[in-house]
Amino acid sequence: MVEAIDNEPSAEVVYFLGDGVRDYEDAQSIHAGSKAFIGVRGNCDMYCDLPFKDIRTLENKKIYATHGHCEHVKYGIEELKHLARKEGCDIVLYGHTHEALSTYEDGLYIFNPGTMKYGQYGVIDITPNGIICFNKYLSSY
Repeated sequence: MVEAIDNEPSAEVVYFLGDGVRDYEDAQSIHAGSKAFIGVRGNCDMYCDLPFKDIRTLENKKIYATHGHCEHVKYGIEELKHLARKEGCDIVLYGHTHEALSTYEDGLYIFNPGTMKYGQYGVIDITPNGIICFNKYLSSY
């Protein structure tokens, strides 16, 4: 996670989408003060205080972030899309499946960066001209 953050020096916000809370805490410690950190709890994150979902507005875009296990994403993302739309979100971020996905459906950006286990991470650029979601890979993998 630290390598991915180091690869994106202009990133202002780091989202952690669950599973590996110790790596998240290490990254927070290393980059304290230089980045904002937002995290959600994954199904493998026992004994942590992170919420199961986070909904907030950044750069005038409402973002729904979750690990995805509570929304049953391994069986499809219809429930997740419904919940994000119900909250009036522009972007939904999730993990759990370990399968990278970047798509846009009826006003909703749906983004899964994949899994750090295989060197996958994601970048979202929110600009005045729109939203761009990038799936990326660490060069060390």
